[in-house]
Amino acid sequence: MTVRLIDHLREQGLGGRELRRALETGKVRVGGVPTADGGRQVDPAQVHVWERAPRIVVGRDPVIVHRDPHLAVLWKPSGWLSVAAPGRGRDDNLVTWAARILGRAHPVHRLDEGTSGLMLVGCSPVAQTALTGLFARHEVERRYLALVHGNFPAEPFSLTSVLVRDRGDGRRGSREQGEGKEATTHLRRAEVLEQHASLVGATLETGRTHQVRLHLEAVGHPVLGDSLYAHRAARRGAKRLALHAAVLGFRHPMTGESLRFEAPLADDLERLRRYLAAPAPPRPKPRAKRRKRR
Repeated sequence: MTVRLIDHLREQGLGGRELRRALETGKVRVGGVPTADGGRQVDPAQVHVWERAPRIVVGRDPVIVHRDPHLAVLWKPSGWLSVAAPGRGRDDNLVTWAARILGRAHPVHRLDEGTSGLMLVGCSPVAQTALTGLFARHEVERRYLALVHGNFPAEPFSLTSVLVRDRGDGRRGSREQGEGKEATTHLRRAEVLEQHASLVGATLETGRTHQVRLHLEAVGHPVLGDSLYAHRAARRGAKRLALHAAVLGFRHPMTGESLRFEAPLADDLERLRRYLAAPAPPRPKPRAKRRKRR
């Protein structure tokens, strides 16, 4: 059973200024991830109010969801690089930020700059090698949520294709066959939205660059806000790439413990989902032109 977050917090005794402060400063967490969106539906068991949490700007600042001596699971905001990039030394990147907090951090995989959600780093070269091996052997559960253009098919299906660096226009592309890296994505519709859009779950069997974006574009349902692969109609309304790394699950390479983390949609995407789920407002009727008097 789910309830509105703000109603749950009020039932717990929070109200007024205290409630607003807790939401705005990152004290309220759902699945370990801060949220300031009191209107979202939540499982009360996943909600925690952490009074001693560091003050942050929710949605702008990264957070550590889990850490141990070997690895850390991080929440990456949209707009952050995963790792430092040539010529962009002044731009925020998650691995450098994590290294400042943890002492050391080594990249294991990457998320696109516009994507929000869960990302894993190793805390030592040994851990980095072990974690990279899990990804290479496809032993990591990775599931994304995407807001896409159009009414997505009801039946789940999988798509396997060859991804190429240049499809002819300088951009990456997806082809049925040929030279390139094979990629498989399992797609499932999570919700049909009123305004010609859908919420889709995408589970990766492989982890290629832009894989989810390319596969959704290939089946005619590009990710909203995708400036590279979406047509103009799918870029309207979304202020950024509407893609979110929601699930990260794996067996700890050092301890053998099964770990699984789930991050709800980022606040901006959840608000966009609710907007798209409501019927589109009627368009105003054009005013009749007045006839000029002679």
